[in-house]
Amino acid sequence: MTPSVRRPIVPMTLAVLALGGPTDGHGQWTNRYPKVAGFTHHVYLEGYELPLVTIGPIDPAPSPDGRRIAIASRGWLWLLELESGQATRLTAGAGMDSRPAWSPDGAELAFVRDDGRETSIVVRNLARGTERVVASDPGIELDPTFAPDGRSVFYSSAAAGDLDVWRVDLNSGAKTRITEHAGLELKPQVHPDGKRLIYLGKRAAGQNEIRIRHLETGEERVLLAAPIASMARPSLSPDGRLLAVNWPAGDASGWELRLLGVEQPGPTVLLTEGARLPLTPAWSADGSSLFFAEATSRETMGLWRAPARGGPATPVAIGGWNYQAPTARVTIQTLLAGKPAAARLSVTDGNGHPLLPAEGQPRFDGQTGTVFFYSGGITELEVPAGTVSVRAVQGLATSVATAAVEARPGSPNVVTATLEPVWDARAKGWMAGEHHFHLNYGGPYRLDPDDLFPMAAGEAMDVLTPLLANLHTRFEDQPLWRWQSLAAPPFLAFGQEVRAHFFGHVAVIGSAELHWPWIWGPGYEVFGRDDRPNRDALAFGRAQGGVNMYVHPVSRANPFADGNLGTIPNGFVADAVQGLIDVIELACLWSDESGTADLWYRALNFGMPIAPSAGTDVMNNFYRTMAVGTTRVYVKSDPALGYRGYLDALKAGRSFVTTGPLLDFVVGSAGPGDVVPRSPRRVAWRLEVASANAVDRVEIVVNGAVVESRPGVAAGGRASLTGTIALPVGGWIAARAVGGATTQWPAMDSYGYGHTAPIWIGERGSTEPSARRAAATDLIRTLEFAERNVRAQYSGFPMPRIEAHYRRAREILDAALSGR
Repeated sequence: MTPSVRRPIVPMTLAVLALGGPTDGHGQWTNRYPKVAGFTHHVYLEGYELPLVTIGPIDPAPSPDGRRIAIASRGWLWLLELESGQATRLTAGAGMDSRPAWSPDGAELAFVRDDGRETSIVVRNLARGTERVVASDPGIELDPTFAPDGRSVFYSSAAAGDLDVWRVDLNSGAKTRITEHAGLELKPQVHPDGKRLIYLGKRAAGQNEIRIRHLETGEERVLLAAPIASMARPSLSPDGRLLAVNWPAGDASGWELRLLGVEQPGPTVLLTEGARLPLTPAWSADGSSLFFAEATSRETMGLWRAPARGGPATPVAIGGWNYQAPTARVTIQTLLAGKPAAARLSVTDGNGHPLLPAEGQPRFDGQTGTVFFYSGGITELEVPAGTVSVRAVQGLATSVATAAVEARPGSPNVVTATLEPVWDARAKGWMAGEHHFHLNYGGPYRLDPDDLFPMAAGEAMDVLTPLLANLHTRFEDQPLWRWQSLAAPPFLAFGQEVRAHFFGHVAVIGSAELHWPWIWGPGYEVFGRDDRPNRDALAFGRAQGGVNMYVHPVSRANPFADGNLGTIPNGFVADAVQGLIDVIELACLWSDESGTADLWYRALNFGMPIAPSAGTDVMNNFYRTMAVGTTRVYVKSDPALGYRGYLDALKAGRSFVTTGPLLDFVVGSAGPGDVVPRSPRRVAWRLEVASANAVDRVEIVVNGAVVESRPGVAAGGRASLTGTIALPVGGWIAARAVGGATTQWPAMDSYGYGHTAPIWIGERGSTEPSARRAAATDLIRTLEFAERNVRAQYSGFPMPRIEAHYRRAREILDAALSGR
């Protein structure tokens, strides 16, 4: 047994609390691709603006002669002959290629090449098959288009910090910056007169505009505007008179393909009905029709053609895919205990290029740069002959299983990956839950709830609660509110994320009805200064029998340090001390676990029995998204008790959260959520820890202070740790695991982190006096900071209900400090 490092129980001072969280320098996920200036949430930039790898055609670019269409599929470029319906592969390297654009003479294609870290603009000569990189500044380059004379290429680049439109001279290589607005300038298209430029502008505040710019004078005007037009890709007609654009329909029903006049923009005209989410529209060379891509119910892309005068769209059939190389069929099986088992797979060729099955939604892990998909246990791929490498995991408990095969045409190419879990959660009575993600959120697919079941199997999940949430003023997935599957695990039921940005986002799961309004407070055009605290949504959720949760509450470490109080939601303290919060999202991809723990510790030390939970907050219909369940909570609950029994156990704190490390903690005979007697004062503890990835250390925490620390475990390792601990007069005990090597599969969060719910001393919500006073001091300081923010933002607007809510919270905290 590893020797323990014992530390005495000390009074809980502010200084001790400040040192209570991990200090490894980790934080929330921020970006994989080079940071674009002015965007705090790079997940949206990478999710909405960067190219996609799809199964099936996207980014259609009709040739000038009208006979062919350049398309992207499976990360390569292809040429589709319209007459024969045959698609021939053009590119075959490691990079992921997309967004082709023709030169005016039809001799060359400009396109985007993505290496998983950066993008560049490449021009390919079709006759010779040669390529040259024409723009590859450090950062992001997107959306090439040739000038009408073919001598230069316009494109979007972050070379100057944010994404602007640039022009590169193809002879000299000289680059000229065209636009200099704050935000993003995308999809430039030069008008046939050569004097004007049309582009899509996206501002950090969420306003999206299609703009036309005079290249000589710089004068601009807006043609069309809307908030968060995430997938919009305008296309200019060959004669320059019309714009086609896929545009939000204005409600939860989807998107529309619409036409807009360039000279007299005015209202738009609906082009075709029936398209739920048309993508990447492009005009035919003669201007008679428009091509666009759209995902099928099986998450493959199809190509469609709509007449420019309007009317029904018809599918463009692709009769065959010519790889210009021998192909082979490969069968991949993933085994667990000798039987086929669902898995998350990454499959690559000898160049490292991703290989994909016949159907399904590919995804790109922004943490490790891995393209992945799900298998039910056996899946078959058609691939270029050669080396095929497989990496497989199931959930967080299996180390990466690797296998490879040299695929040969006509041979039974079978590759087997054997999954070996380091821990069996279900055998130990734990159920895995994920309580914060969004099924559809402005991405290129329109997912159905049934699409979640393969993911649940591949991630070994037992409970999923996707949250309905607004995309600015659009309430996506609202028609799915009453959809549920609760007969047997995996249990699936929708919850709601209520977003008052100013006060903090709260989620309610397990409620029967939706709370209205979904959104309010400073930052919103409607209900912007409503006299409405988060208390309304939380009280509503409580009355509905739901579980109330603050989600992604703290974005950085040390939130109580000087200058950091603004990282704590303005509503949290007032809601917490009045007992309105059941659960805090301790682990989330977009927040910081250690910073959130510092806030949670103050709440616990004040006697608020708030349980921990976890969620990824991924947007599941993005291509660039981490996997559901890679940040999760394990709850000790019997599946026979059903979904409601699981929620009761979650609320009671019989749980631990994790981004990788797996913990089973007992003090005396009490587990998380239970109570250990105050006597005897010294009690034994036991901690089982296992992890597919390395863990730096494990720690025993009492009232926010680390009282014992042990070395962690190696990747794929397990340890059984024991010791004894002296109990203070009140409060709580928990175990946590921290750190590890750079994130690698199966994990996708920024660092390894696991934390149990508290085991209470004497009774739930008990406190140690000095710890409670120290917590109250910090909570009052935070409440005062929030009150100042409220007064500043609501200046001139009556807010008696908000003021009363904060006043009651202050009375509770003042009473604690005065000993009442």
